[in-house]
Amino acid sequence: MAATVVSSIFSAAFSQLSHPDIKLPSEKQLKRNLIFKRGAVASERTTSTTTSFQRVVENKSRRAEAAQRVEVEDPEECEGYEKSLKDYFDETRDMIRSADGPPRWFSPLESRSHTPDSPLLMYLPGMDGVGLGLIRQHHRLGKIFDVWCLHIPVKDRTSFTGLVKLIETSVRSENKRSPNRPIYIVGESLGACLALAVAARNPDIDLVLILANPATSFSKSALQPAIPLLELLPGELTLGLSSMLSLMTGDPLKMAMDNVIKGLSQQPTLDKLSQDIVAVSTHILVLADILPKETLLWKLELLKSAAAYANARLQAVEAPILILCSGKDQFLPSQEEGQRLRHTLPKCQTRRFNDNGHFLFLEDGIDLVTIIKGASFYRRRKSLDYVSDFIPPTTTEFNKLKEGSRWLTVVTSPVMLTTLEDGKIVRGLAGIPSEGPVLFVGYHMLLGLDVIPMIPHFFMERNILLRGIAHPMLFYKSIEGKLPDLENYDVVRLMGAVPVSATNFFKLMSSKSHVLLYPGGAREAVHRKGEEYKLFWPEESEFVRMAARFGAKIIPFGTIGEDDLAQVVFDYNDLIKIPYFRSQIEEMTDEAVKARPHATGELANQPVHMPILLPKVPGRFYYYFGKPIETQGRKQELKDRKKAHELYLEVKSEVEKCLAYLKEKREKDPYRGIVPRLLYQASHSFTSEVPTFEI
Repeated sequence: MAATVVSSIFSAAFSQLSHPDIKLPSEKQLKRNLIFKRGAVASERTTSTTTSFQRVVENKSRRAEAAQRVEVEDPEECEGYEKSLKDYFDETRDMIRSADGPPRWFSPLESRSHTPDSPLLMYLPGMDGVGLGLIRQHHRLGKIFDVWCLHIPVKDRTSFTGLVKLIETSVRSENKRSPNRPIYIVGESLGACLALAVAARNPDIDLVLILANPATSFSKSALQPAIPLLELLPGELTLGLSSMLSLMTGDPLKMAMDNVIKGLSQQPTLDKLSQDIVAVSTHILVLADILPKETLLWKLELLKSAAAYANARLQAVEAPILILCSGKDQFLPSQEEGQRLRHTLPKCQTRRFNDNGHFLFLEDGIDLVTIIKGASFYRRRKSLDYVSDFIPPTTTEFNKLKEGSRWLTVVTSPVMLTTLEDGKIVRGLAGIPSEGPVLFVGYHMLLGLDVIPMIPHFFMERNILLRGIAHPMLFYKSIEGKLPDLENYDVVRLMGAVPVSATNFFKLMSSKSHVLLYPGGAREAVHRKGEEYKLFWPEESEFVRMAARFGAKIIPFGTIGEDDLAQVVFDYNDLIKIPYFRSQIEEMTDEAVKARPHATGELANQPVHMPILLPKVPGRFYYYFGKPIETQGRKQELKDRKKAHELYLEVKSEVEKCLAYLKEKREKDPYRGIVPRLLYQASHSFTSEVPTFEI
C-alpha cells in the first residue's frame, strides 16, 4: 500500500510539472521582492515583536516605496503584475537558500499598496513552509490588506505549539495596536490547523479565518501509509515524494495531456525540448530543497499533531470562517472535510472548487480577492458595512458575470427604453441620470429574472452599478437545511447587493448610489398563477421619505416577458396541498431569515417555495424606465405622511403604466419570437442589435 502511494505520487508529480524556461532571480532581486518584519521572529525558546522604532523605520520605507509605485486600476488585467507557478519556484529556490534561522514574517513588496485603514492579513503556509503560497494573489490582496506571510525555514524544527505561540504573539500585538480592526488569517493545509488553533485560544480577538483544504482531515490522507516506508528509504529515493508539491496544479493526467497538446501544436525543436527537460529537472531539485527527507518526515509528523490539536479544540472556535475546498485534492479529502467543518463550526461557510487541486492559490483562475468579496467576507471594522466596505467589481470580475448571464441575454434579446427630460421615449439608457442618488422602483418578474440582463446592461452602456436591495436569505441563513448554499448568490453580492434594511437604504442614498428596489419583493417574484404583472406593494410607503431626505430621483419602471419564457403550472396554493411539498416549504421558511419581521398582511414573511414551471419557446424581455420623479427640495413637504403616501401611489401608478405600455407595444414587435430574431441576426451579425416596435 505505502509503496503504491509513493509510486503514484512520484509519477503524478513528474507528469504535472510545467515547462517554463528557468531564470532564477539574484539575491538582490529577492530582497527587493520581500521585506522581512524586523523582530517578528520566533523559535521554541524566543519570541519578540516589532518595536516602535522598527515600525517607524518600516513606515518610512513603506512611504518611499509608495512614492515610486505606479497605481494600476485593475491589476489582474495587467500582465506585468501577474505571477505564475514558475515565479513560485524561482523565488522559492532563492529564498530557502538565503534564509535560515527561526520562523519569521515578511511582506511582499508587490502587496504594499494598501490604504491606512486596511485590515491585516496573515498568511500561514502549508507543508512547504516557504510562505510564498499567495504569490499569484499578492498584488490584488495588497490593494485591500496589509499582507504578512509566515516563512518557516527548511531546517527549522519548531513544534506545532511553538508555531501557534509565535502566531498568537503577533496576533495579540497587532490587535493591541489596532483593536477596532479585524485580523484575517489565511491558512493552507497545515496553516489552516494553525489558524484554527490560534482562533480557539483567542476568542476575544476579532479574527476572520479563510482556510484552504485544511489538514484537519490528515487522518484520512493518502500520505499516512507512506510515513513508515519513508523512514526506511535512502534520502535520494525520497525525491519523488518531495515532488508531491507539484500536484498543486490540479489533475495530473489533465495537466500532462495539456502539455502534450501544447507541445504538438507548437512543433517544438530539439533545443526547446531539451530546455523543457532542464526546466523540469530544476523544478524537481527545488522541490527536493523544500522537503529533503528529514524535513519531510518532520512535516508529516507536524501535520499529524496539527490535525489532532485543531480537532480537539474546534468547539472553542468562534471566529467567522470561510473554507475553500478543492475537488481534486490528491492529498486530503477536502470537500468531505469542508462539509464536516461547516456543520461543526458555528460561523462557517464553504466554497467548492471541483476542478482544482491541493495548492489552490497557485492555480490558474483562482482569485482570492474575488472569493472574499463574493462571500461578503471583507470588512475594515468590527462589523460588516455592506455600503462602506463594498469594493466595486473589476473589469475582469464583471466580464465573468456577463459571461454567466449571456445565455439569458441571447435568448431574450432585451429591449430597454428610457424617458428623456422632455418626455421623449428612446431606446437605450440615455434617459438615466448619471449622478446619484437615483432610486429605481419597479415590478419584480417571475424568479427575479429581470435582474440578470439588466444589471450588466447598465454597467456596459452607462458604467452605472445598480445596487440592489435584496432578500436577507441571499446573505445569511439561520440554520443549515433545504435552502441553497450561500455560494449560489456570490455574484449577487459581488455586484453590490445589500440585505433589505432601513440602515442599508439610508447608507446607499447618502453615498449617492443608483439603488434598485422592488417593493413587491418575494411575493411578486414567486407569484401565483394568473398574477403576471400584478403589483403586490405594501399599504404603507417604504421609500418616499428616505428618497426625499437625500433629494433622490425616483425612476418607476416595468419589465415584461416572463409569460413568453415560462408558465407557472404548480404555484404555492397547489404545492401546499401536497404533503411532501408542504413539509419542504415549511422547512425552508423556517430556515430563511425574515425580510419583514414586523410586517403584517399578505406581504409579511412570505413562505419560501419554488413554483413548478413549464418552459416556453422563448419570447423577448422588455424594460421601460419612466420619467424621473424629482424629490429635490421636497424634504419638508414629504415629511407629511399624507403627502408621502400620495407620491408613493403616484410611483406605483407609473409602474403600472410602464407595464401596460410594454404589454401593448410588444404586440407590434415583429421580432418578439426567437425565430425572427435569429433570422435577423443570421442575415446581419449575431452581435447586432435586433430591431423592435416603433416607439
